[in-house]
Amino acid sequence: MKRQGSLSIDSENIFPIIKKWLYSDQDIFVRELVSNGCDAITKLKKLDMMGEYELPEDYKPRIDVIANDRDKTLTFIDNGLGMTADEVEEYINRIAFSGATDFLNTYKDKTNDDQIIGHFGLGFYSAFMVSDKVTIETLSYKKDATPVYWECDGGTEFDMEEGDKDSVGTKITLYINEDCLAYANEYKVREVLNKYCAFMPTEIYLTNPNKEPNKDKDGNMVVEEEKPINDTNPLWTLNPAECKEEQYKEFYRKVFLDYKEPLFWIHLNMDYPFNLKGILYFPKINTEYDSIEGTIKLYNNQVFIADNIKEVIPEFLMLLKGVIDCPDLPLNVSRSALQNDGFVNKISEYISKKVADKLSGMCKTDKENYEKFWDDISPFIKYGCLKDEKFCDRMNDFILFKNLDDKYITLPELMVQEDKDKRADTQEDAKDGTPEEAKEPEKTTIYYVTDPVMQSQYINMFKANNTPAVILNHNIDTSFITQLERRNEKYKFMRIDSELINDAKEEVSEDELKDSLEEITKAFKKALNRDNINIKLEKLKDENISSILTLSEEGRRMQDMMKMYGMAGMDSSMFGGDECITLNVNNKLVKFIIEHKKSKRVPLFCEQLYDLALLANRPLTSDEMTRFVKRSNEIMLELAD
Repeated sequence: MKRQGSLSIDSENIFPIIKKWLYSDQDIFVRELVSNGCDAITKLKKLDMMGEYELPEDYKPRIDVIANDRDKTLTFIDNGLGMTADEVEEYINRIAFSGATDFLNTYKDKTNDDQIIGHFGLGFYSAFMVSDKVTIETLSYKKDATPVYWECDGGTEFDMEEGDKDSVGTKITLYINEDCLAYANEYKVREVLNKYCAFMPTEIYLTNPNKEPNKDKDGNMVVEEEKPINDTNPLWTLNPAECKEEQYKEFYRKVFLDYKEPLFWIHLNMDYPFNLKGILYFPKINTEYDSIEGTIKLYNNQVFIADNIKEVIPEFLMLLKGVIDCPDLPLNVSRSALQNDGFVNKISEYISKKVADKLSGMCKTDKENYEKFWDDISPFIKYGCLKDEKFCDRMNDFILFKNLDDKYITLPELMVQEDKDKRADTQEDAKDGTPEEAKEPEKTTIYYVTDPVMQSQYINMFKANNTPAVILNHNIDTSFITQLERRNEKYKFMRIDSELINDAKEEVSEDELKDSLEEITKAFKKALNRDNINIKLEKLKDENISSILTLSEEGRRMQDMMKMYGMAGMDSSMFGGDECITLNVNNKLVKFIIEHKKSKRVPLFCEQLYDLALLANRPLTSDEMTRFVKRSNEIMLELAD
């Protein structure tokens, strides 16, 4: 008997349901309708397991999606448990009543751990975003059930009557509106299915009834093997012990379309206190930190939700590539966003901890490979230390630094030598009667290099005196070492050009060089036409070094910060950024200036020594380089004469 009526909206479930307001992404209707079909099949198999229904021996769960561009329809067919007229009344005509929730409440003691995808009851109505009309043909598994036909044109009016479906399950047909005809096209539907349904737990088959059959060279029709478009048992659902290296690599290539092999991966597999599985890949990168882009795909019971949801995935791990599947996530009504609660934070903390455990474990047990990967993974780790203090605490002793001999060393190892020197100093203090506890605790100084080419003169000086230093030449390193210093008062970082190390100098009294310093300072101020230049005289062990520039660590970091915030035009001297030129009195050229104050060559040599110091520290500006080249030519011409 045919019946007409109006859709009933419960007062507690009032929702702007139709058309544009339910979902922000129009494609999602495909995911929702396929998910509903998966739910119906899962429920039917449950009933079979509980003895409340007996599946046919040849039963094969499947979902068919039929894209008919000629008829402008898109059809979804499942062989799940179907619906009776009363259930259509309850679950379709009463908007927002969740069939999945009702099912779980009924069978909550019998459903074990298997998941039901749907939790919201609203997915069906997403069909109206793209349709002028939607029909449902369904037959319940229940004995003596009568098939039901339901039709609605997108308003609140519907028609429902007895149907003619002769197999258990549900068939939903969307009559696509003129603005959305792409969704009747096989290729568009395949694209959406691959995005949202590539790993759903029930096989999905996509067909186009209007497609011309393939023929062989003789014109005979070729019957192609029917293949599902999805993988019902994705790699992350398997036990890590069952997975082989090539499987991980193949999955990576398939999902992320990246044919560079990943460095390594972390297989997440947790059942308590929440259910979470996934695989995180550390990709090989060849770019600077600020251009790295990763993708973490979030799934809910094998249904794709979104990429890079920040509430679940720690921000620094969004630089990685991977998949995370957590059926316990508290999603909102559109299955697309998360409700904020403490549970989500626990998931994020767990993921961060598992990554730290993997990395620290690799450093302990597979140091050789850890070192091979370090240059690629260090931006992830350092960024993680900046963003997550707990992660920083876990990784602190497993951060590697490359020394001047191209060998990797951890922070604790780096500080060992300095600790030995401190113990020696303590013994000297004891000899002069100064109690150890009365001494102000000294910080360990860790010298670092940011540009091995530009700072080669300083590096050679450090190597000659066996003074350790490390390479920190990544964009993130300035912020990273500032974070380390803030969190640990035991050490400080100083760039290799921030001061002259004592080991490079010979002992000399200030009085011995006082007169020479005054004279040479006057000469430099006059030659450079600068009154604020800071000059020092030292006796360096290497007489081949004539001049060297140093800039205080604090001043240089302030300059870096000014550049970062577009303040490079400001006067850096107000932040203590004055540079200092140290002249080596053991160098013949410096001796010439001291001994020949009135020579016409002195101004020329002063300018040249200054530029040589600059050139060994940073690139010259265009004007500085022009003057330097011109002056060098003048010096060579004088030598030629």
